[in-house]
Amino acid sequence: MPRAHAADVLLVSLGSTAGLRRADDELQDSLRRAGAHVAIARVFPPEPAPTMMLTDLAWASAARRAAGEIIEQQRSSPARAVIYSTTTAALFWHRAGAIRFDALAAGNRRGRHGLWQRPLERRRLRQAPLLLPWSDGSLEGSRAAAARDHTLVLPVPVAPSGAPAEQRDIAAVTYAANPSKKGLDRVLAAWRQLRAGPSARGAGDGRGGDGEELVIAGASAAQLELAGLLTAGEPGVRVLGALTSDDFRALLRRARVFVCAPRREDYGIVQLEALADGCQLVTTPAPGPYAALPIARELDARLVGDDLAGALRVALEQPLADYAARARVALAPFTREAADRVVAERLLPRLLA
Repeated sequence: MPRAHAADVLLVSLGSTAGLRRADDELQDSLRRAGAHVAIARVFPPEPAPTMMLTDLAWASAARRAAGEIIEQQRSSPARAVIYSTTTAALFWHRAGAIRFDALAAGNRRGRHGLWQRPLERRRLRQAPLLLPWSDGSLEGSRAAAARDHTLVLPVPVAPSGAPAEQRDIAAVTYAANPSKKGLDRVLAAWRQLRAGPSARGAGDGRGGDGEELVIAGASAAQLELAGLLTAGEPGVRVLGALTSDDFRALLRRARVFVCAPRREDYGIVQLEALADGCQLVTTPAPGPYAALPIARELDARLVGDDLAGALRVALEQPLADYAARARVALAPFTREAADRVVAERLLPRLLA
C-alpha cells in the first residue's frame, strides 16, 4: 500500500507533445486509482533545435534535470519505482526504471537523425526492469525489446468526450500540429479534388460541396500560409489553430469525418479519439505503430487507402449507418476501465515487487 512519507512511483513525464501529456496524465490517474502514491517530474521544454539529434539531446538533458530535482528531494525516502515516459526521457537517467513509449528511435530516428540515440536506446532497453509499449507495434525496429519477457503492453485509454452533437454540421476535421508528418498537403489536395468534382454542384448537400468545410486544428493559418500549404481565404477550408483538448474534442463531436494522411504514425491518439467521438476515420496507410489503422480497415475498408479524395467522397456520400456503434465495440481494449485493470493487476505489482 502507498506510504505516507514517500512516493511509490516517480513518473518522469517528457510531455513534448499534447498526446504524450495526455498519456502521462492518464497513467498518473490510473496508478492513483490503483492505490499508488505518484510523484511526477514534468520536463520543462528546451529551446527549439535545428536537427532531430540536437532536439533529442535537449529533451533528454531536460528530462535528466527534471528527474534529478525530484530524486534529490526524495533522497531520504526515494520512490520505490521509476517510470520514464518515452525512451528519450530515459537516455540520461539517474536511476534505472521502467520505460513507457509509443515508438522507438530504432523505428522513427533512422539514418543520421538517430546516430547517437539508437545505440544508447538499445542499452537502456536492455537495462530497464520493465518495458511498457503503448502497443505491440511500438516495439518496431528493436529485436532486443521485442524478445524481452518482461514487456507489458499498456495502451493509452480513450473514451467519448461527451454526447455527440444533435447534428454533425462539419464535414471533415484534420489535425496539423506537425503539417509535414501529418500529411496536410495530401489532405488539402484530396479536399480540393473533392470540391472540384461532381459533388461540388450541390452546396450543402453533405458531399464536400461549396457549403461544406474542412476544418484544420493544431496549426495557425499564418503558419500554413508561410509553409505554402494554404492561401489566405481559401474556400471550403477553415483554420482554427491550436485548441484546448476540450475544444478539440467538442469539434470532433460535430464532425462526420476525421481525415489524415500521415507519412509516419507512432500511435495516433487523435485518430482513436475521433473514433471514440463518432467520426468516420478516412486515412492513408502509414508506417509505424499506427494503432487506429487496423480498426479503421475493419470498420470500413473503403475509407482506408491512397485514394484519399475517393475515400472522403464515400464517407460523406455513402456512410455506413452502424459505423459509430461498431467503433465503440472495437475500442473496448482502449477504455479507461481496461487500462485500470492492467495497471492494478499487472503493472503495479511488478513495479513494486
